[in-house]
Amino acid sequence: MAWLLALPVAASESTQIAAIARDAMTRHHLKAIIVRVTSSGRDVYTAALGESMNGVPATSKMHFRNGAMAFTYMAAMLMELVDQKKARLDEKLARYFPSLPFADRISLRNLADMTSGYADYVYQPEVLRGTTLDPFRHWTSDELISIGVRSPMMFAPGTNWGYSHTNYVILGRVLEKITGMPLAAGLQRYVMGPMKLAQTRSFDTPEIPEPVLHAYSSERRSELHIPGGTAFYEESTFWDPSWTTANGAVQVTDITDMVRSMELVGSGTLLSKASAAAQLSPNLAGFGHADPKCSACRRNTVEFNYGLGVVNLGPWVTQIKSFAGCGGTVGYLPSRRLAVAVVTTYTPSAFDAEGNYPNASQSIFAALAERLAPGTLPKLPATGH
Repeated sequence: MAWLLALPVAASESTQIAAIARDAMTRHHLKAIIVRVTSSGRDVYTAALGESMNGVPATSKMHFRNGAMAFTYMAAMLMELVDQKKARLDEKLARYFPSLPFADRISLRNLADMTSGYADYVYQPEVLRGTTLDPFRHWTSDELISIGVRSPMMFAPGTNWGYSHTNYVILGRVLEKITGMPLAAGLQRYVMGPMKLAQTRSFDTPEIPEPVLHAYSSERRSELHIPGGTAFYEESTFWDPSWTTANGAVQVTDITDMVRSMELVGSGTLLSKASAAAQLSPNLAGFGHADPKCSACRRNTVEFNYGLGVVNLGPWVTQIKSFAGCGGTVGYLPSRRLAVAVVTTYTPSAFDAEGNYPNASQSIFAALAERLAPGTLPKLPATGH
């Protein structure tokens, strides 16, 4: 019956959560896993298994990069500014950066919901090869924007949907223009401060404060032409993440802040009802289409649709990250006030002969969601940002 969905997760379920985590260590060739589950804001299960470094156990207090959670924060910040009447979603980009291509046709909403058509700089040869051959290189927002906007548009503004990091780097610069403060300071004032996130900080360097969840990767194998039979597994913890998003939004966090963030975003706590609906509702369901000329383009459905800085998987509000051998998935189910987060690192056997690896956190998240709220999570799409 529907009323059962409102019941909290039983504390006894921690045994089943622990069993899923233990099974995942072997099934997905993990070096470490950190899991946190909350129900109505109360801790149901928080634990870490495996090692951060050889001989150093992983703990739930360890810090890691939060990747696309920064997109969630930027979108939330934008909607706070909308609530304060300092910005409008339908405002054109030309007001802030008139020299950018199609700035007079692209709105702030188009940036935030990935419908601008700007190409994703991440997949342009300059960035693909640059980050692989020199993972310690620092990239600026202006460099990344330039690479993204000088590449051919994926589609005309507002006519399709395609995931592109370029949108959020530009949005980060727009937020700086609106607030008159650096993005890191703006995010602290509008998001991390109000959310009371004690362990989430922006860094413009590869720094991660102690304690650190170390990561390892074989993903450079193919580009470096290392034969499949030759052992290749390197520490990737301190690779420079500046290419992943706007300067000022490159962040570190811990599992507690990751869960708290999605609880607050998913419940719309910081926003008006209208702004929360703009960020979280499946407004794009039915919009977009696959295009053989655009690998990032796809149709949004009720099962998978993009909000503003969040991925809606049916009733779950989620975010996903994958960077340098560390994966993460976090989600919130509003009807149950249930939050689940998984962070993973990998052993050498997780990587194939070309150095590729799946984001195992997605599969583990799905297993936990099915155990805790059966039938609520659609099949996860093959994505990882």
